Amino acid sequence: MAMTASRPTERYARGALFALATACLWLVFAPAGASAQIVADEAAQPDSEVQVRPEAEDKAIAARLTRILVASERIRAPQVEVREGIVFLDGIAETEAHRDWAGQVARTTQDVVAVVNRIEVQARVDWDFSPAWAEADRLLQQGQRVLPLLLLATIVLFASWLAARLVTRLSRVVLGRWIVSPLLLKVLTRAIGIPVLLLGLYLVLQFAGLTRLAVTVLGGTGLIGLAIGFAFRDIAENFLASLLLSIRNPFNAGDFIEIGAFQGIVRNLNTRTTVLLTIEGNQVQIPNATVYKSVITNYSASPNRRADFGVGIGYDDPTEKAQEVVSALLRNHEAVKDEPAPIVLVDELAASTVNLRAYFWFDSATYSPDKLRSALMRQTKRALQSAGISKPDEAREVVFPQGVPIRQEAIPANPREAPPAAPQPQTDPEDPNSHGDSATAAEGGLGNEDDEIITEAGPASVPEVRENFLEAEAGPGREKPGGS
Repeated sequence: MAMTASRPTERYARGALFALATACLWLVFAPAGASAQIVADEAAQPDSEVQVRPEAEDKAIAARLTRILVASERIRAPQVEVREGIVFLDGIAETEAHRDWAGQVARTTQDVVAVVNRIEVQARVDWDFSPAWAEADRLLQQGQRVLPLLLLATIVLFASWLAARLVTRLSRVVLGRWIVSPLLLKVLTRAIGIPVLLLGLYLVLQFAGLTRLAVTVLGGTGLIGLAIGFAFRDIAENFLASLLLSIRNPFNAGDFIEIGAFQGIVRNLNTRTTVLLTIEGNQVQIPNATVYKSVITNYSASPNRRADFGVGIGYDDPTEKAQEVVSALLRNHEAVKDEPAPIVLVDELAASTVNLRAYFWFDSATYSPDKLRSALMRQTKRALQSAGISKPDEAREVVFPQGVPIRQEAIPANPREAPPAAPQPQTDPEDPNSHGDSATAAEGGLGNEDDEIITEAGPASVPEVRENFLEAEAGPGREKPGGS
Protein backbone atom coordinates (compact mmCIF):
# COMPACT_ATOMS: atom_id res chain seq x y z
CA MET A 1 0.00 0.00 0.00
CA ALA A 2 2.90 2.32 0.79
CA MET A 3 4.54 1.43 -2.45
CA THR A 4 1.30 2.28 -4.34
CA ALA A 5 1.11 5.71 -2.73
CA SER A 6 4.72 6.54 -3.33
CA ARG A 7 4.59 5.85 -7.06
CA PRO A 8 2.27 8.78 -7.94
CA THR A 9 4.29 11.03 -5.73
CA GLU A 10 7.45 10.00 -7.43
CA ARG A 11 5.78 10.40 -10.82
CA TYR A 12 4.67 13.95 -10.04
CA ALA A 13 8.08 14.85 -8.65
CA ARG A 14 9.67 13.62 -11.84
CA GLY A 15 7.15 15.66 -13.83
CA ALA A 16 7.97 18.80 -11.89
CA LEU A 17 11.69 18.29 -12.36
CA PHE A 18 11.11 17.69 -16.06
CA ALA A 19 9.07 20.88 -16.38
CA LEU A 20 11.69 22.88 -14.52
CA ALA A 21 14.44 21.50 -16.74
CA THR A 22 12.39 22.27 -19.85
CA ALA A 23 11.88 25.87 -18.74
CA CYS A 24 15.59 26.30 -18.07
CA LEU A 25 16.50 24.94 -21.49
CA TRP A 26 13.94 27.27 -23.09
CA LEU A 27 15.42 30.29 -21.33
CA VAL A 28 18.94 29.34 -22.45
CA PHE A 29 18.29 28.41 -26.07
CA ALA A 30 15.21 30.48 -26.93
CA PRO A 31 15.61 33.83 -28.83
CA ALA A 32 16.12 36.99 -26.79
CA GLY A 33 12.71 38.41 -27.77
CA ALA A 34 10.89 35.29 -26.69
CA SER A 35 12.80 35.19 -23.39
CA ALA A 36 11.93 38.83 -22.74
CA GLN A 37 8.25 38.18 -23.43
CA ILE A 38 8.26 35.16 -21.04
CA VAL A 39 10.00 37.09 -18.28
CA ALA A 40 7.81 40.17 -18.78
CA ASP A 41 4.65 38.09 -18.83
CA GLU A 42 5.81 35.94 -15.91
CA ALA A 43 3.99 33.11 -17.63
CA ALA A 44 6.52 30.47 -16.67
CA GLN A 45 5.92 30.98 -12.97
CA PRO A 46 3.32 28.74 -11.30
CA ASP A 47 0.05 30.55 -10.74
CA SER A 48 -0.90 28.52 -7.70
CA GLU A 49 0.24 25.69 -5.54
CA VAL A 50 1.00 22.58 -7.62
CA GLN A 51 -1.54 19.90 -6.94
CA VAL A 52 -0.36 16.38 -6.24
CA ARG A 53 -3.46 14.71 -7.62
CA PRO A 54 -4.59 16.55 -10.76
CA GLU A 55 -8.07 15.76 -11.88
CA ALA A 56 -7.67 16.84 -15.54
CA GLU A 57 -5.33 15.09 -17.91
CA ASP A 58 -2.89 17.05 -20.15
CA LYS A 59 -4.70 15.98 -23.32
CA ALA A 60 -8.02 17.22 -21.97
CA ILE A 61 -6.52 20.56 -21.00
CA ALA A 62 -4.97 20.98 -24.47
CA ALA A 63 -8.20 20.05 -26.23
CA ARG A 64 -10.26 22.39 -24.09
CA LEU A 65 -7.92 25.38 -24.61
CA THR A 66 -7.71 24.71 -28.35
CA ARG A 67 -11.49 24.79 -28.69
CA ILE A 68 -11.68 28.04 -26.68
CA LEU A 69 -9.04 29.79 -28.79
CA VAL A 70 -10.63 28.66 -32.06
CA ALA A 71 -14.07 29.79 -30.91
CA SER A 72 -12.81 33.24 -29.89
CA GLU A 73 -11.29 33.92 -33.36
CA ARG A 74 -8.68 36.05 -31.66
CA ILE A 75 -5.76 33.70 -32.32
CA ARG A 76 -4.96 32.44 -35.78
CA ALA A 77 -3.71 28.83 -36.12
CA PRO A 78 -3.70 28.20 -32.38
CA GLN A 79 -1.59 25.32 -31.10
CA VAL A 80 -1.78 24.14 -27.49
CA GLU A 81 0.59 21.63 -25.93
CA VAL A 82 0.38 20.52 -22.31
CA ARG A 83 3.09 18.60 -20.53
CA GLU A 84 2.78 17.82 -16.84
CA GLY A 85 0.33 20.71 -16.38
CA ILE A 86 2.51 23.26 -18.18
CA VAL A 87 0.68 24.86 -21.12
CA PHE A 88 2.62 25.91 -24.22
CA LEU A 89 0.68 28.34 -26.45
CA ASP A 90 1.58 28.99 -30.10
CA GLY A 91 -0.17 30.97 -32.82
CA ILE A 92 -0.56 34.50 -34.21
CA ALA A 93 -2.47 37.34 -32.51
CA GLU A 94 -3.40 40.67 -34.08
CA THR A 95 -2.84 42.69 -30.93
CA GLU A 96 -0.94 42.41 -27.70
CA ALA A 97 -4.23 42.42 -25.81
CA HIS A 98 -5.38 39.26 -27.64
CA ARG A 99 -2.10 37.55 -26.81
CA ASP A 100 -2.42 38.44 -23.11
CA TRP A 101 -6.05 37.30 -23.14
CA ALA A 102 -5.05 33.82 -24.40
CA GLY A 103 -2.44 33.51 -21.66
CA GLN A 104 -4.95 34.57 -19.01
CA VAL A 105 -7.46 31.96 -20.24
CA ALA A 106 -4.78 29.27 -20.01
CA ARG A 107 -3.84 30.30 -16.45
CA THR A 108 -7.39 30.09 -15.25
CA THR A 109 -7.91 26.62 -16.69
CA GLN A 110 -8.23 23.80 -14.21
CA ASP A 111 -5.02 22.01 -13.14
CA VAL A 112 -2.72 24.28 -15.16
CA VAL A 113 0.60 24.66 -13.38
CA ALA A 114 2.22 27.30 -15.59
CA VAL A 115 1.79 28.93 -19.00
CA VAL A 116 4.47 29.51 -21.63
CA ASN A 117 2.94 32.08 -24.00
CA ARG A 118 4.74 31.85 -27.36
CA ILE A 119 2.00 33.50 -29.38
CA GLU A 120 3.39 36.06 -31.86
CA VAL A 121 1.77 39.46 -32.43
CA GLN A 122 1.29 40.30 -36.11
CA ALA A 123 -1.10 43.08 -37.13
CA ARG A 124 -3.37 41.99 -39.94
CA VAL A 125 -3.39 44.21 -43.05
CA ASP A 126 -6.98 44.06 -44.18
CA TRP A 127 -8.44 46.25 -46.94
CA ASP A 128 -11.69 46.62 -45.12
CA PHE A 129 -13.53 49.92 -45.70
CA SER A 130 -16.35 49.10 -43.37
CA PRO A 131 -14.94 51.25 -40.50
CA ALA A 132 -14.63 54.20 -42.86
CA TRP A 133 -18.19 53.75 -44.12
CA ALA A 134 -19.40 53.42 -40.57
CA GLU A 135 -17.66 56.66 -39.60
CA ALA A 136 -19.08 58.44 -42.67
CA ASP A 137 -22.55 57.21 -41.78
CA ARG A 138 -22.08 58.47 -38.22
CA LEU A 139 -21.01 61.89 -39.48
CA LEU A 140 -23.97 62.00 -41.85
CA GLN A 141 -26.39 61.27 -39.05
CA GLN A 142 -24.71 63.86 -36.85
CA GLY A 143 -24.95 66.41 -39.68
CA GLN A 144 -28.65 65.70 -40.06
CA ARG A 145 -29.13 66.40 -36.37
CA VAL A 146 -27.11 69.65 -36.60
CA LEU A 147 -28.73 70.89 -39.84
CA PRO A 148 -31.73 72.58 -38.17
CA LEU A 149 -29.38 74.40 -35.82
CA LEU A 150 -27.26 75.59 -38.74
CA LEU A 151 -30.33 76.89 -40.55
CA LEU A 152 -31.46 78.73 -37.42
CA ALA A 153 -27.96 80.18 -36.92
CA THR A 154 -27.87 81.38 -40.53
CA ILE A 155 -31.26 83.07 -40.19
CA VAL A 156 -30.27 84.75 -36.91
CA LEU A 157 -26.95 86.00 -38.30
CA PHE A 158 -28.60 87.34 -41.45
CA ALA A 159 -31.29 89.07 -39.39
CA SER A 160 -28.67 90.59 -37.07
CA TRP A 161 -26.69 91.81 -40.09
CA LEU A 162 -29.79 93.51 -41.52
CA ALA A 163 -30.57 94.99 -38.12
CA ALA A 164 -27.00 96.29 -37.82
CA ARG A 165 -27.24 97.98 -41.22
CA LEU A 166 -30.60 99.52 -40.32
CA VAL A 167 -29.25 100.82 -37.02
CA THR A 168 -26.17 102.21 -38.80
CA ARG A 169 -28.29 104.09 -41.34
CA LEU A 170 -30.61 105.49 -38.70
CA SER A 171 -27.62 106.57 -36.64
CA ARG A 172 -26.10 108.29 -39.68
CA VAL A 173 -29.34 110.22 -40.26
CA VAL A 174 -29.69 111.24 -36.61
CA LEU A 175 -26.05 112.04 -35.86
CA GLY A 176 -25.50 113.71 -39.23
CA ARG A 177 -27.37 116.74 -37.98
CA TRP A 178 -24.73 117.50 -35.36
CA ILE A 179 -21.53 115.86 -36.66
CA VAL A 180 -19.91 117.60 -39.63
CA SER A 181 -16.85 115.35 -40.01
CA PRO A 182 -17.62 112.47 -42.42
CA LEU A 183 -14.98 110.22 -40.87
CA LEU A 184 -16.18 110.77 -37.30
CA LEU A 185 -19.76 110.13 -38.42
CA LYS A 186 -18.68 106.90 -40.12
CA VAL A 187 -16.77 105.66 -37.06
CA LEU A 188 -19.62 106.42 -34.63
CA THR A 189 -22.30 104.80 -36.77
CA ARG A 190 -20.25 101.64 -37.19
CA ALA A 191 -19.53 101.58 -33.46
CA ILE A 192 -23.30 101.62 -32.87
CA GLY A 193 -24.04 98.93 -35.48
CA ILE A 194 -21.35 96.40 -34.52
CA PRO A 195 -22.88 95.52 -31.09
CA VAL A 196 -26.09 94.48 -32.86
CA LEU A 197 -24.13 92.00 -34.98
CA LEU A 198 -22.30 90.72 -31.89
CA LEU A 199 -25.65 90.19 -30.18
CA GLY A 200 -26.73 87.96 -33.07
CA LEU A 201 -23.52 85.94 -32.76
CA TYR A 202 -24.12 85.58 -29.03
CA LEU A 203 -27.64 84.23 -29.66
CA VAL A 204 -26.30 81.68 -32.16
CA LEU A 205 -23.79 80.38 -29.62
CA GLN A 206 -26.52 80.22 -27.00
CA PHE A 207 -28.72 78.12 -29.30
CA ALA A 208 -25.78 75.77 -29.83
CA GLY A 209 -25.39 75.31 -26.09
CA LEU A 210 -22.03 77.07 -26.04
CA THR A 211 -22.91 79.55 -23.30
CA ARG A 212 -19.41 79.70 -21.89
CA LEU A 213 -17.93 80.20 -25.35
CA ALA A 214 -20.46 83.00 -26.02
CA VAL A 215 -19.41 84.82 -22.86
CA THR A 216 -15.77 84.31 -23.79
CA VAL A 217 -16.34 85.75 -27.28
CA LEU A 218 -18.05 88.85 -25.94
CA GLY A 219 -15.49 89.30 -23.21
CA GLY A 220 -12.55 88.73 -25.54
CA THR A 221 -13.68 91.24 -28.16
CA GLY A 222 -11.98 94.08 -26.32
CA LEU A 223 -8.80 92.06 -25.83
CA ILE A 224 -8.73 91.14 -29.51
CA GLY A 225 -9.15 94.80 -30.45
CA LEU A 226 -6.32 95.74 -28.09
CA ALA A 227 -4.03 93.06 -29.56
CA ILE A 228 -4.83 94.19 -33.09
CA GLY A 229 -4.12 97.78 -32.09
CA PHE A 230 -0.64 96.84 -30.88
CA ALA A 231 0.05 94.71 -33.95
CA PHE A 232 -1.03 97.41 -36.39
CA ARG A 233 0.16 100.41 -34.41
CA ASP A 234 1.15 102.50 -37.43
CA ILE A 235 -2.15 101.86 -39.18
CA ALA A 236 -4.06 102.72 -36.02
CA GLU A 237 -1.98 105.88 -35.58
CA ASN A 238 -2.78 107.04 -39.12
CA PHE A 239 -6.46 106.22 -38.61
CA LEU A 240 -6.65 108.23 -35.39
CA ALA A 241 -4.76 111.09 -37.05
CA SER A 242 -7.25 111.10 -39.95
CA LEU A 243 -10.08 111.19 -37.41
CA LEU A 244 -8.54 114.18 -35.61
CA LEU A 245 -7.81 115.96 -38.90
CA SER A 246 -11.39 115.53 -40.03
CA ILE A 247 -12.59 116.95 -36.71
CA ARG A 248 -10.19 119.91 -36.61
CA ASN A 249 -10.52 120.50 -40.36
CA PRO A 250 -7.26 122.48 -40.89
CA PHE A 251 -7.77 122.44 -44.66
CA ASN A 252 -10.39 121.66 -47.28
CA ALA A 253 -10.24 120.07 -50.67
CA GLY A 254 -8.75 122.53 -53.15
CA ASP A 255 -6.68 124.47 -50.60
CA PHE A 256 -3.06 125.22 -51.39
CA ILE A 257 -1.05 124.13 -48.35
CA GLU A 258 2.51 123.38 -47.29
CA ILE A 259 3.36 120.35 -45.13
CA GLY A 260 7.04 120.04 -44.36
CA ALA A 261 8.90 120.01 -47.66
CA PHE A 262 5.77 119.52 -49.78
CA GLN A 263 3.51 122.16 -51.30
CA GLY A 264 0.41 121.45 -53.29
CA ILE A 265 -3.36 121.46 -53.65
CA VAL A 266 -5.30 119.17 -51.32
CA ARG A 267 -7.09 116.48 -53.29
CA ASN A 268 -8.01 113.76 -50.81
CA LEU A 269 -8.02 112.81 -47.13
CA ASN A 270 -8.60 109.11 -46.39
CA THR A 271 -8.03 106.85 -43.42
CA ARG A 272 -4.34 106.47 -44.21
CA THR A 273 -2.93 109.43 -46.14
CA THR A 274 -3.47 112.98 -47.30
CA VAL A 275 -3.05 113.38 -51.08
CA LEU A 276 -1.55 116.60 -52.48
CA LEU A 277 -1.33 117.70 -56.10
CA THR A 278 1.95 119.57 -56.49
CA ILE A 279 2.59 122.42 -58.90
CA GLU A 280 4.51 119.93 -61.07
CA GLY A 281 1.35 117.82 -61.36
CA ASN A 282 2.53 114.97 -59.10
CA GLN A 283 0.35 113.12 -56.61
CA VAL A 284 2.05 113.10 -53.18
CA GLN A 285 0.68 110.86 -50.41
CA ILE A 286 1.65 111.93 -46.90
CA PRO A 287 0.77 109.68 -43.92
CA ASN A 288 -1.86 111.30 -41.74
CA ALA A 289 0.26 110.81 -38.62
CA THR A 290 3.00 112.90 -40.28
CA VAL A 291 0.46 115.52 -41.36
CA TYR A 292 -0.96 115.80 -37.85
CA LYS A 293 2.49 116.20 -36.27
CA SER A 294 3.86 118.63 -38.90
CA VAL A 295 3.46 122.37 -39.27
CA ILE A 296 0.68 123.03 -41.78
CA THR A 297 0.73 126.27 -43.76
CA ASN A 298 -2.60 126.93 -45.44
CA TYR A 299 -2.12 129.62 -48.08
CA SER A 300 -5.81 129.45 -49.00
CA ALA A 301 -7.15 130.12 -45.51
CA SER A 302 -6.76 133.89 -46.02
CA PRO A 303 -6.81 135.31 -49.57
CA ASN A 304 -4.58 138.27 -48.65
CA ARG A 305 -0.86 137.50 -48.67
CA ARG A 306 2.31 139.58 -48.36
CA ALA A 307 5.29 139.08 -50.64
CA ASP A 308 8.62 140.83 -51.05
CA PHE A 309 11.61 141.15 -53.35
CA GLY A 310 15.02 142.82 -53.15
CA VAL A 311 16.96 145.22 -55.42
CA GLY A 312 20.40 146.82 -55.09
CA ILE A 313 21.42 150.41 -56.01
CA GLY A 314 24.76 152.17 -56.05
CA TYR A 315 26.21 154.10 -53.13
CA ASP A 316 26.36 157.25 -55.25
CA ASP A 317 22.64 157.11 -56.06
CA PRO A 318 20.06 158.86 -53.83
CA THR A 319 18.46 156.18 -51.67
CA GLU A 320 15.35 158.21 -50.92
CA LYS A 321 14.66 158.71 -54.62
CA ALA A 322 15.06 155.00 -55.32
CA GLN A 323 12.64 154.21 -52.52
CA GLU A 324 10.09 156.67 -53.94
CA VAL A 325 10.44 155.23 -57.45
CA VAL A 326 9.85 151.65 -56.28
CA SER A 327 7.06 152.67 -53.90
CA ALA A 328 5.25 154.62 -56.63
CA LEU A 329 5.50 151.65 -59.00
CA LEU A 330 3.97 149.34 -56.39
CA ARG A 331 1.15 151.75 -55.52
CA ASN A 332 0.24 152.12 -59.19
CA HIS A 333 0.16 148.40 -59.92
CA GLU A 334 -3.31 146.90 -60.19
CA ALA A 335 -2.40 143.66 -58.36
CA VAL A 336 -0.92 145.41 -55.30
CA LYS A 337 -3.41 146.31 -52.58
CA ASP A 338 -3.61 149.91 -51.39
CA GLU A 339 -4.23 148.85 -47.78
CA PRO A 340 -1.92 147.92 -46.22
CA ALA A 341 0.21 150.23 -48.36
CA PRO A 342 3.44 148.86 -49.88
CA ILE A 343 6.70 149.84 -48.18
CA VAL A 344 10.31 149.96 -49.38
CA LEU A 345 13.03 149.56 -46.72
CA VAL A 346 16.82 149.62 -46.73
CA ASP A 347 17.64 145.96 -46.09
CA GLU A 348 21.47 145.84 -46.19
CA LEU A 349 24.54 147.97 -46.84
CA ALA A 350 26.49 145.52 -48.94
CA ALA A 351 30.07 145.81 -50.23
CA SER A 352 29.15 147.64 -53.41
CA THR A 353 25.37 148.12 -53.27
CA VAL A 354 22.67 149.46 -51.01
CA ASN A 355 20.07 146.67 -50.96
CA LEU A 356 16.43 147.67 -50.80
CA ARG A 357 13.55 145.30 -50.00
CA ALA A 358 10.00 146.01 -51.12
CA TYR A 359 6.98 144.56 -49.24
CA PHE A 360 3.48 144.48 -50.71
CA TRP A 361 0.10 142.81 -50.20
CA PHE A 362 -1.98 141.13 -52.89
CA ASP A 363 -5.01 138.86 -53.38
CA SER A 364 -3.69 135.31 -53.67
CA ALA A 365 -7.08 134.03 -54.83
CA THR A 366 -6.69 136.14 -58.00
CA TYR A 367 -2.97 136.53 -58.62
CA SER A 368 -0.07 134.11 -58.61
CA PRO A 369 2.75 135.04 -56.21
CA ASP A 370 5.53 133.93 -58.55
CA LYS A 371 4.10 135.66 -61.60
CA LEU A 372 3.37 138.90 -59.73
CA ARG A 373 6.86 138.99 -58.20
CA SER A 374 8.42 138.46 -61.63
CA ALA A 375 6.40 141.31 -63.19
CA LEU A 376 7.16 143.73 -60.34
CA MET A 377 10.90 143.01 -60.37
CA ARG A 378 11.03 143.49 -64.13
CA GLN A 379 9.13 146.79 -63.94
CA THR A 380 11.25 147.96 -61.00
CA LYS A 381 14.40 147.44 -63.03
CA ARG A 382 13.01 149.52 -65.92
CA ALA A 383 11.72 152.26 -63.57
CA LEU A 384 15.11 152.61 -61.84
CA GLN A 385 16.90 152.75 -65.19
CA SER A 386 14.48 155.46 -66.38
CA ALA A 387 15.14 157.46 -63.19
CA GLY A 388 18.92 157.29 -63.77
CA ILE A 389 19.61 155.09 -60.76
CA SER A 390 22.38 152.58 -61.33
CA LYS A 391 22.42 148.97 -60.26
CA PRO A 392 26.12 148.15 -59.90
CA ASP A 393 27.52 144.67 -59.80
CA GLU A 394 28.95 143.18 -56.66
CA ALA A 395 32.52 144.22 -55.82
CA ARG A 396 35.15 141.80 -57.09
CA GLU A 397 38.93 141.81 -56.79
CA VAL A 398 40.73 141.32 -60.12
CA VAL A 399 44.46 140.48 -60.09
CA PHE A 400 46.68 141.11 -63.15
CA PRO A 401 49.94 139.18 -62.63
CA GLN A 402 51.62 140.72 -65.72
CA GLY A 403 50.46 144.24 -64.98
CA VAL A 404 47.84 146.36 -66.73
CA PRO A 405 48.73 147.53 -70.26
CA ILE A 406 47.88 151.20 -70.93
CA ARG A 407 46.93 152.34 -74.40
CA GLN A 408 46.37 156.03 -75.14
CA GLU A 409 44.06 157.00 -77.97
CA ALA A 410 44.41 160.22 -79.92
CA ILE A 411 42.02 163.01 -78.96
CA PRO A 412 40.41 164.59 -82.01
CA ALA A 413 41.09 168.30 -82.46
CA ASN A 414 37.51 169.01 -83.44
CA PRO A 415 35.06 168.21 -80.63
CA ARG A 416 32.43 167.63 -83.25
CA GLU A 417 34.30 164.46 -84.26
CA ALA A 418 33.88 162.93 -80.76
CA PRO A 419 32.06 159.59 -80.69
CA PRO A 420 28.36 159.86 -79.97
CA ALA A 421 27.22 159.18 -76.38
CA ALA A 422 25.39 155.98 -75.51
CA PRO A 423 21.62 156.36 -75.81
CA GLN A 424 19.69 156.65 -72.53
CA PRO A 425 16.84 154.28 -71.95
CA GLN A 426 13.47 155.78 -72.69
CA THR A 427 10.11 154.78 -71.33
CA ASP A 428 7.49 154.18 -73.97
CA PRO A 429 3.96 154.48 -72.59
CA GLU A 430 2.71 152.22 -75.37
CA ASP A 431 5.31 149.52 -74.64
CA PRO A 432 3.63 146.72 -72.65
CA ASN A 433 6.97 146.00 -70.98
CA SER A 434 7.00 149.45 -69.42
CA HIS A 435 3.31 149.62 -68.48
CA GLY A 436 2.81 149.24 -64.73
CA ASP A 437 -0.23 146.97 -64.74
CA SER A 438 0.66 144.50 -67.50
CA ALA A 439 2.61 141.25 -67.76
CA THR A 440 4.68 139.92 -70.60
CA ALA A 441 3.73 136.96 -72.73
CA ALA A 442 6.59 135.00 -71.19
CA GLU A 443 5.12 135.52 -67.71
CA GLY A 444 1.78 134.13 -68.90
CA GLY A 445 -0.33 136.72 -67.15
CA LEU A 446 -0.71 137.34 -63.43
CA GLY A 447 -3.66 135.07 -62.74
CA ASN A 448 -3.70 132.27 -60.20
CA GLU A 449 -2.82 128.92 -61.80
CA ASP A 450 -4.51 126.54 -59.29
CA ASP A 451 -7.41 125.82 -61.63
CA GLU A 452 -5.01 125.20 -64.50
CA ILE A 453 -3.05 122.68 -62.40
CA ILE A 454 -6.23 120.85 -61.38
CA THR A 455 -7.46 120.84 -64.97
CA GLU A 456 -4.19 119.46 -66.32
CA ALA A 457 -4.01 116.80 -63.60
CA GLY A 458 -7.67 115.88 -64.07
CA PRO A 459 -7.10 112.74 -66.16
CA ALA A 460 -4.70 111.39 -63.50
CA SER A 461 -6.19 108.88 -61.06
CA VAL A 462 -6.42 110.02 -57.47
CA PRO A 463 -5.48 107.16 -55.07
CA GLU A 464 -8.26 105.89 -52.81
CA VAL A 465 -10.71 108.29 -54.45
CA ARG A 466 -13.67 106.30 -53.11
CA GLU A 467 -13.25 107.72 -49.63
CA ASN A 468 -12.65 111.40 -49.05
CA PHE A 469 -13.38 112.97 -45.70
CA LEU A 470 -12.96 116.57 -46.88
CA GLU A 471 -15.49 119.00 -48.24
CA ALA A 472 -16.13 119.07 -51.97
CA GLU A 473 -13.36 120.47 -54.09
CA ALA A 474 -13.90 124.02 -55.29
CA GLY A 475 -14.28 124.29 -59.04
CA PRO A 476 -14.92 126.93 -61.67
CA GLY A 477 -17.73 129.28 -60.75
CA ARG A 478 -17.57 128.26 -57.09
CA GLU A 479 -16.15 130.59 -54.49
CA LYS A 480 -12.93 129.36 -52.89
CA PRO A 481 -11.46 130.64 -49.67
CA GLY A 482 -8.10 131.23 -51.31
CA GLY A 483 -5.48 130.04 -53.73
CA SER A 484 -1.74 129.88 -54.24
